[in-house]
Amino acid sequence: MRSGVIAQKVGMTRIFTDAGEHVPVTVLKVDKCQVVGHRTMEKNGYVALQVGVGTAKVKNVSRAERGHFAVAQVEPKRKLAEFRVSEDGVIPVGSEITVDHFVAGQFVDVTGTTLGKGFAGGMKRWNFGGLRATHGVSVSHRSIGGTGGRQDPGKTFKNKKMPGHLGVERVTTQNLRVVRTDVERGLILVEGAVPGHAGGWIFVRDAVKRKPPADLPMPGKFRNGAGAAVTEAAPATEAGAEENA
Repeated sequence: MRSGVIAQKVGMTRIFTDAGEHVPVTVLKVDKCQVVGHRTMEKNGYVALQVGVGTAKVKNVSRAERGHFAVAQVEPKRKLAEFRVSEDGVIPVGSEITVDHFVAGQFVDVTGTTLGKGFAGGMKRWNFGGLRATHGVSVSHRSIGGTGGRQDPGKTFKNKKMPGHLGVERVTTQNLRVVRTDVERGLILVEGAVPGHAGGWIFVRDAVKRKPPADLPMPGKFRNGAGAAVTEAAPATEAGAEENA
């Protein structure tokens, strides 16, 4: 199991194949995605990487956080997240994960926060059918109808689907195909739509329901903290691929 990356959603566009067919893609930008810390089995009870992306202003970072970044010898980051990894998927602290960590053709799972749509009715929020257009129904065509109260049970049960706030939820879209990566500009092009608005933070991981390609780098593609030299371990073995599947 490998680490994921934190990306920022740029927007959607399309690219053309050699056959002239267009493929809708979402452009994700990865800006200085570095490993900030480790979570170990001995100390924390699980194995994970703490990853940070972007550059934060020092005045917006607390003293404790500044000390944490100083120990890792990385610049303060705008966004932090943890990714569970296997023992052989640990990347050194300070290393910068590059976008060729993912290969074209593989499938990934992306997580983001959906668009906020405010207060919505039952038809928009839960896909209710609404009431009839005629035959005694007036004014309330889009209402949700009865909520199941009456004398028995004499109440409306918890979690009843009703009008309310819609959106601003953490959503994971699975099995999106990586169409292309651009290492120089730090871009990942993913086929299809990704939850969230432009500029929102997106977490990208290897798909858990798809077998990874044989040439997937393990533990990943990254630059060490000293310079721009790209460090890569041997490709994942069949056993490792089965664990990630």
